[in-house]
Amino acid sequence: MRFFPIFAISFLLATAAEAHTGLGTASGGGVYGFLHPFSGLDHLLAMAGVGLLGFFLGGRAIWLVPAAFLVMMLAGAGLAVAGFGLPFVETGIALSVVVIGGALAFGRSLPLALAVPLAGGFAVFHGFAHGAEMPATATGFSYGLGFLAATALLHAAGLALGFGLDRAVTANSKRLARIGGALLSLSGLAILGGAL
Repeated sequence: MRFFPIFAISFLLATAAEAHTGLGTASGGGVYGFLHPFSGLDHLLAMAGVGLLGFFLGGRAIWLVPAAFLVMMLAGAGLAVAGFGLPFVETGIALSVVVIGGALAFGRSLPLALAVPLAGGFAVFHGFAHGAEMPATATGFSYGLGFLAATALLHAAGLALGFGLDRAVTANSKRLARIGGALLSLSGLAILGGAL
């Protein structure tokens, strides 16, 4: 954990990267950073899935699982901006959808000590992708705040879905979450196979 502050600082102070340019860069990249998590189905599914998983694990997992994702995503972005390499980024992102969906589908209560590093480990791949695609004209601070805000919003959407299911169909909410998890996992396999 000692290295996280170094990566976070390097990311937030970074001003350029060899990546996409354009949308939202006039505002320091905040808009581009906010829109980036919405640019891929894999990001959308994994991030909303993390919120849903946190809800169904309950207790402290409601906030700790999404928080671990956010923190480690920032660390992954810091790795990319600092010029480190990370193999199998796209595969890791797709596998995050498969595994998070699988955790929901099997309906077993993961211990918090497993759920937090699971979410955090996959978040590194998502963060690395965000950091690697930071526009050359963006500042790390505004771009980072943008994608962190969007990710938090997607986590909140997953949490809201969980709360909504639980309130609307109390008796069947766990079963619906398991079905949703299975569909999430199948979507991840389709992404891995190039079908989505």
